[in-house]
Amino acid sequence: MDVGSTYTKGAAVHAETGALLAVATHPTTLTPDVLVGLDAVRADLAAQVEQLVVDEVLVCSSAGGGLRLAVVGYERAVTAEAGYLVGLSAGARVVHVAAGRLDVAGVAALVDSRPDVVLLVGGTDGGDTEMIVHNGDRIARSHLRCPVVVAGNAEVTSSVATALTVRGKHVLSTVNVLPSIGVLDAAPARAMIREVFIRHVIGGKRLSRGAQFASLVRAATPDAVLAGVEVLADGAGGAPGAGDVLVVDVGGATTDVYSVVTPDPEESTLRREVVEVTWRGRTVEGDLGVRSSAGGVVDAAVAERLVDPEEAVELRRAAGRRVADPAYVAVEGDVADDVALTSLAATIAVRRHARPHVVTGVGGAEVRRGGRDLRQVALVVGSGGVLRHAPLAVAQQVLEAVVGDLSGGWKVPENARLVVDTSYVLAPAGLLALSGRVDVAARLLRANLG
Repeated sequence: MDVGSTYTKGAAVHAETGALLAVATHPTTLTPDVLVGLDAVRADLAAQVEQLVVDEVLVCSSAGGGLRLAVVGYERAVTAEAGYLVGLSAGARVVHVAAGRLDVAGVAALVDSRPDVVLLVGGTDGGDTEMIVHNGDRIARSHLRCPVVVAGNAEVTSSVATALTVRGKHVLSTVNVLPSIGVLDAAPARAMIREVFIRHVIGGKRLSRGAQFASLVRAATPDAVLAGVEVLADGAGGAPGAGDVLVVDVGGATTDVYSVVTPDPEESTLRREVVEVTWRGRTVEGDLGVRSSAGGVVDAAVAERLVDPEEAVELRRAAGRRVADPAYVAVEGDVADDVALTSLAATIAVRRHARPHVVTGVGGAEVRRGGRDLRQVALVVGSGGVLRHAPLAVAQQVLEAVVGDLSGGWKVPENARLVVDTSYVLAPAGLLALSGRVDVAARLLRANLG
């Protein structure tokens, strides 16, 4: 089950065959308790499947704003950038990135960002130690009450964690996210952030009065979806995967893009990135959504020159209706605006995900980093309410606009199959994979997404 801020979605999956038995949706019951909505979904699933026997309930959640992560690192173009990428892969919404020595103003900005978790990084193994020690001390003396994950220079990880613990901070330590220049080790920190989310953040959201909900949650929703995308790409249990995969999930507030790409060894050698490109990753665009963030879609579309001024005027009217009422359901004559906003959000989000971006390097110089070559993507998956509920031909048009974006500054898929996750199986598959049922997850995905 996926408990979102607006809807709670559930799927009944056969524990051995991976067959999708039923799906159900219910408005998320933030008040009085999210368990009310979960129970309603379970009742709906039971009504659809005769004599349904539930062996285990697995839950992911983005309700209550999801996982808010702040990253504190050494240099914006190096370890802070590495921490930022790790945070995205862990399903977090990165609300603040601090680089360099924290001063009074820097600590205040960190506190004001209201993070659920702080990821403290800095220095490659055997490199600089002064920065992470200084920043750890500043955080220890601050009024932050959230957990801190330390994933920096291995030489001082223990001492930094001790300094934080002495000051009453809850600390978890793991290996360096950037053990050497050009090497990004995201998995351990990603797992640690997931653990913090489950053990400390979910309870703090006060989404449920008891402990039952926290015991059911396995991951933040984007983390679960990325796990599902990885299984979709890789396959399991002897069954082949889809190969390189691109997923674009258009929501009401954000648009998330996931990709699993096989790097070109020759190109990777030539590029020699200071921070390794995350070939399995996610980006989230907080200004692109088709309800509460619909105005941001129009602004971005104008900036990207995807609409002309006259089109923008009409789209702003449609966006205004959706921003004013995020629960708005488009009527027959207004569906075209939903589709237009969705197409723009998807196209712009994939542009940002795939093309190189600019970061501030040493001395304030701008440096172009990253960029993903998606030419070999074999499968493009569309997700999100508008795409799931639109006629298949309309949803296909949205995805065709994305892969046909030849002027977006990124390398588009050359021969990809386009599908829509109409049954919303990526998150359930990810939850199965995270619980050790990778083969079952692969069968579920293969049956529903090919």
